[in-house]
Amino acid sequence: MKVILKETIDTLGIAGSECVVAEGYGRNYLLPQGKAIIATAQNRKVMEQTRAKLELQIAKERKLAEEMAGKVKNIVCTIKAKVHEDIRLYGSVTTHDIKEALDSQDVSVERRSILLAEPIKEIGEYKVAIRLYKDVEPEITVKVIAEDKTEK
Repeated sequence: MKVILKETIDTLGIAGSECVVAEGYGRNYLLPQGKAIIATAQNRKVMEQTRAKLELQIAKERKLAEEMAGKVKNIVCTIKAKVHEDIRLYGSVTTHDIKEALDSQDVSVERRSILLAEPIKEIGEYKVAIRLYKDVEPEITVKVIAEDKTEK
């Protein structure tokens, strides 16, 4: 099914672009949510007319993402975790833990935008990318330290 996106969707493309999606995804999610319209000749003409407005919106979103990237790239998140045998963690540090650490520093990002390839299982310092917008992915530093045995 060919659709024209009305808003930017990370996995598909930017607003105004035409893409091919699975029938069920388009029919059951994109169209009812108003995120896309079916790609017909008439809809293409309508989207061409609104393209200038979409390009302005895209530029504004990108500018906001770049501003936030400037703020986020210097952040250091410190996460305390229980340790087993010097450096191995009992559990692991996941995107959920990183999101909580960012929220405590008044930085609001979506959990799915934290690009952690695999959970962190050892103490140390790690660079983790955060996707704020397409091609805007600043890296933050995540420090995993041992939790004091006396803390509860």
